[in-house]
Parts: sequence; C-alpha cells; structure tokens
Amino acid sequence: MKNLLLTLLVLTFSFNGIAQEKFISEEIQITMASMAAPEENRDEVTVYGYDKDGKVVLLKEGTNNLVCIADNPNMSGISVSCYNKKLDDFMSRGRELKAEGKDMMETRAVRKQEVESGKLKMPDAPSMTYILSGKEANLNRETGELKDAKLRYVIYMPFATTEETGLPDKPHTPGMPWLMDPGTHRAHIMITPADKD
Repeated sequence: MKNLLLTLLVLTFSFNGIAQEKFISEEIQITMASMAAPEENRDEVTVYGYDKDGKVVLLKEGTNNLVCIADNPNMSGISVSCYNKKLDDFMSRGRELKAEGKDMMETRAVRKQEVESGKLKMPDAPSMTYILSGKEANLNRETGELKDAKLRYVIYMPFATTEETGLPDKPHTPGMPWLMDPGTHRAHIMITPADKD
C-alpha cells in the first residue's frame, strides 16, 4: 500500500511538472497571439489564452476589430490566430463545444445546424483571419519570439461558391487563393504563401 501511495505521489508531481512546463505566462501568450495580427493593429487586439488548467480565458480586452487566440498548450506545434470580431460568435461557439468534449466533426455538425436554424449568426461580409504557425523548437518561451514562422490567411465568406467568386476549390499552384468548403456556412478563401526557395 505504501508503495502504491508513493508511486501515485511521484506521478502526480511528474504530471504537475509537465503541466507547469507547458504553461506560458499570460504576458508571453498575449505577445505570441498578437504576432498573428498586422503590426499596426497588435497593441489594440483582444486576446484569449489558456490558464494553468488548460481552460480558455480572456487575457486582454482590446479596442479594435481583431480577436486573437494564443497557442493551445495541449496541441503539438505552435499556432496562434487573429480573426475579425464579426466571426466571434462562430469561433467562440467552437471553443464552447470543444470544452464540452465534442470533436471536430461533432462541432462542425452542431454549428452547421445552429447556423441553418438562425441561432448562430455568421458575418454578412468577408471576414479576415490570420494564422501564424511554427515549430515548438523554434519558440523562445521567455520572449514569445517564433523563428521561421509562417503566416497564412483565411477570408470567411459564408455560402460563397466557386461560380460566384471565380476561385477553384483547390490550389493549382503554390500560394494561389482557393475556396474551401464552397456553398457552406464555413466557405472561406485560403491563401497560404508559397515557401521561398
């Protein structure tokens, strides 16, 4: 019995140490999340991040039209994003459903039903999202600097089609814009700049 208790204590402290190691201070989370926004907008963004228990929390109330999300410490790699406030209902609903334990496909199905019923509102104009990503090994956890980060752009245009936009539903050359999920509430233009040689 003593051995079992000792083993449980060691495991508890080990897991706690791992959780502490993954946690990034609120200040650095704000810095990292803001990096996805255009430079001139970074000081005024709203930022959501993660507390030590992995729950999404408001870290900073902003004054402009961008909402930024810090890197999820429970996901591999580094990914931060900023989106237009017009997308906030859609994005925050996704976070709520994830917190309830729903997977990606369940979350999509629920939001689809809620959009179709009118419960969940989508933007009535194109709405921008910026996504900055990179490798964990390239992150300076003291400053929030992410070396060799890549920025991609997503423009949500609910229910847009390939016919009305003239965009293909897949990229034909590296870096070209294309329309993902055409004709659905999730329709969005993807722009992933080509890697430089």
